[in-house]
Amino acid sequence: MSKHLLTAGLAIFSMFFGAGNLIYPLITGMTAGQYTWLGMIGFLLTAALLPLLGLTAMIFFDGDYDSFFGRLGYIPGKIIIFICMMIIGPIIAIPRIISLSEIMIQPFIPWLGSHNYLQSFIFAVIFLIITFLATYRENKIISVLGNVISPILLCCLGVIVTKGLYEGILYNQIIPATTNNKLVIFRENFIRGYETLDLLGAIFFASIVISLLKIQAERPANALTLSKMGLQAGLIGISLLCIVYIGMSTLSVYHGHDLEMLDAGQLFREISLRILGTHGTLIIALAVLLACLSTAIALAAVVAAYIEHEIMCNTVTYVQSLIMTLVACLPLSVFGLEKVLSLTGGPIVYIGYPIIISLTICNLAYKTVGFSYVKIPVTFTGIIATIMYIS
Repeated sequence: MSKHLLTAGLAIFSMFFGAGNLIYPLITGMTAGQYTWLGMIGFLLTAALLPLLGLTAMIFFDGDYDSFFGRLGYIPGKIIIFICMMIIGPIIAIPRIISLSEIMIQPFIPWLGSHNYLQSFIFAVIFLIITFLATYRENKIISVLGNVISPILLCCLGVIVTKGLYEGILYNQIIPATTNNKLVIFRENFIRGYETLDLLGAIFFASIVISLLKIQAERPANALTLSKMGLQAGLIGISLLCIVYIGMSTLSVYHGHDLEMLDAGQLFREISLRILGTHGTLIIALAVLLACLSTAIALAAVVAAYIEHEIMCNTVTYVQSLIMTLVACLPLSVFGLEKVLSLTGGPIVYIGYPIIISLTICNLAYKTVGFSYVKIPVTFTGIIATIMYIS
């Protein structure tokens, strides 16, 4: 395995492992009890398999999301791209990341002891400045993610998961039973995987991955070679993601009892403190910040490039577009995690996501077996999803 391929795989992992990826596996373990394995199957189908399919489909489109969405028509494609960019940028994803970071490191920073809008504003500004410093050199983003952030993040998570599982097994801790039936557990976690929004990330992250592979290829590579390299890097990143998901959900089975009433953003912090104690606060805080920062970097880069080329038609630089993106993320970042998370559900999850899934599958089939239909399946999916949501 080449160094460049490993770097790309690690970068893909860190792009995906952000705010929701810390929260949702823990909730799965806490709510599924003895059926955590079944809950994780449902969760992984939408939180890991779907992003892999999206990444694969986009690699076949050479990372060109205009062509990907353009199969629905020029205007519908442009509208969907704009909506997706707002979701992964200033409306949901980046504010959610910032809010989660603030909640989880509150015990470790004295002036964040109680939530108020001024403190949240100051924290958000600091977080966005750090994101800018890590993102403003567009050609170095993958190197920062793959060579610096991912290894440190994996080491921190490895310490927490290994010690937590060791203690859970060593002391034969009782796994709390759940009263939910298997179908309910599977369905809830299947939907929970939607809420990571990682399929959207996969579609737009592909352009970054393809650009990296083109730059770092030892010799000019043809489309087939780049596709193979992209798929291999994607498998590395998604495999690491699955391993961490399973480890996190198992941690909450052993150590998440009596934490059901906590806010979502407090779960990882409290479970980690139970495992490592106060002496492990540096590891916990570092894991949180790196997990959230890595995804924020990738999302900010994608949205900034979109604004530069599509919205401003190359009349501004990448750095100027990046500043616009980060400033636009500031307002929602100060309102708290629960308010931001409330925007994730509803029509976005139950109507928008099935449409994107349908389009991804149709485009993947188009590139692999020549399946040319796309508008009818996607429209039909949208109608059914809307009816089910309303009813």
